[in-house]
Amino acid sequence: MSLKLPDNIDSKFRFILIAAERAKQLQNGAPVRLDVKSRKPSYIAIKETEANLVEFKLLKEPREEE
Repeated sequence: MSLKLPDNIDSKFRFILIAAERAKQLQNGAPVRLDVKSRKPSYIAIKETEANLVEFKLLKEPREEE
């Protein structure tokens, strides 16, 4: 399976983190957003992330004061 990064995801590492969080949601009963044959949460999460169906927000880390 080849990985297709959506335009709004800047790295493979971030893609995997987003898909992993989505897979956890699916395992906990979240509804599936795509019609796919597979019932494996990890596969569904990857396909949903590729299709830009998973929302995410990048948070800034608080700066440490010296």
